[in-house]
Amino acid sequence: MGEDDAGDIIEHHVEEEMEKRGTRSHAASSSFPASPPDGEGPSSTQSSHRLLAYSDALISIIATVMILPVAHTKVQDDEELRESVQLLLTTKIGVYLMTFLIVNVAWAAHIRLFQVVVRIDDCLALLNLACMMLITFLPYTFSLMATFPQNILGILLFCGCVMVTGVIQSLIVLYAFSRPFLLNEHIQISENRSVYKHHILKVIVRVPLMCFLASIASLIVFQLSYALLALVIFLPYISQFLKWCRSKALGQREESPDAVMFYTYLPNEPLSKDRVEAFSDGVYAIVATLLILDICEDNVPDPAVVEARFGGDLIAALRVYGPEYLAYFGSFATVGLLWFTHHSLFLHVTRATRLMGLLNTFSLAFVGGLPLAYQLTHEFPPNSQNELEAIQISCVIIFFAGTFQLCIWVVALFSEREALHPYVRYGGREHVLMLAKLALYPCVALGTFLLTCVLSRFSAPIFHLMEITVPFAFLLLRLLVRLVAAVVRLAVCPDRSDPTAVDEQQEATVPFSAAEAQRGC
Repeated sequence: MGEDDAGDIIEHHVEEEMEKRGTRSHAASSSFPASPPDGEGPSSTQSSHRLLAYSDALISIIATVMILPVAHTKVQDDEELRESVQLLLTTKIGVYLMTFLIVNVAWAAHIRLFQVVVRIDDCLALLNLACMMLITFLPYTFSLMATFPQNILGILLFCGCVMVTGVIQSLIVLYAFSRPFLLNEHIQISENRSVYKHHILKVIVRVPLMCFLASIASLIVFQLSYALLALVIFLPYISQFLKWCRSKALGQREESPDAVMFYTYLPNEPLSKDRVEAFSDGVYAIVATLLILDICEDNVPDPAVVEARFGGDLIAALRVYGPEYLAYFGSFATVGLLWFTHHSLFLHVTRATRLMGLLNTFSLAFVGGLPLAYQLTHEFPPNSQNELEAIQISCVIIFFAGTFQLCIWVVALFSEREALHPYVRYGGREHVLMLAKLALYPCVALGTFLLTCVLSRFSAPIFHLMEITVPFAFLLLRLLVRLVAAVVRLAVCPDRSDPTAVDEQQEATVPFSAAEAQRGC
């Protein structure tokens, strides 16, 4: 079934891409976008694709490196890890998660903004660079907030950066609408272009306004400022809920033709699937890179120490770092396989909804915590209480990183006709395999956590065994799923052992063109 499935998937993707190209060509032929004025022809503008790739790379790096102050928090061997987590790590982890989510809110706003602005010139490129410069300054404000949680300077700097970023995004909107040839073709031909402009500006200023209120609150009630910043993360969903309540109370209002046909810039607008994938790939790549940086920094012995303690024998000196190397390879394999499941998931997704984007953000936030897990799993003496609790923290991080990926799949199934390819919908040939891939890490991490609670003396071997065996489980997963499905079929429906019946049932779940190709063969 492997080669046939791959052929079906490739054929379906090719047809989908041809349909997209046909739609774009039809839109281009049926519309008459505004032409650039004299002196501002095609030579003065360019596609925004490379600018967006650069921006996605920057934001993914900034969102991920915020874990470094947390991961590099030093815990002494004679100090109880639980007390250190409560006193040192809890505040830093909380601020890291909140800031990671806020950076992703800014990234989602950037996606929506450049779904409106499809071409750029020199001025727009410079405005975007200024926006990126402020976003890259956020890790410093985060470090101040985490190190001095009772001092308002860090939160004021953070709110100031977000507010100025909002001002720059507003300038991008004003500039682009003053030159309509930079805009989306649908907006160019819209009769309500000014309505679009005011609506987009109103959406953009919400986050800077909340940060302004948070900065004012920090001068009065310090804890309220953090609550307002946390509210920023869920502001789009709160806004949509309030609109839903108002529509139920006052009656459903008809949407304008523009709102139905064209891009609305609403928070529930689907995100660009390509940019979600690019941003996620950036986070996974950076997390994998951060792991080797710690090896290079901490596990290169000093030449004088090698000469004095090991008689110049470098191999004997490196043997001391054996647990660190084992933890590195296990952590890298975990990051790589979580990326693999993410890649497999979005290979089958056709449309990334806003809720799927939020769940993906939560998953990436826990993936970003894997450098912390790596640091903790090899820092403490063997068979100590600190080592046990560090391994359990690592299991929790891996569990939630995988669980939120599984939640994306569940959300996609609820709107499967709009969000999934036909061959992975409920009952499709790839459905069970995809479910098994996504459920593997949450189940294994939960099982490892429970085993370490019962067999605490063997917590480190159990954890490293889990990291080593999971890659082999992925290799055998398709075979295991087939065997389990065959056993269940024989147990539940022993009469349905005719392979032609199975083939007909499978054929009904594949795209029409793929089924026709199979009949032709």
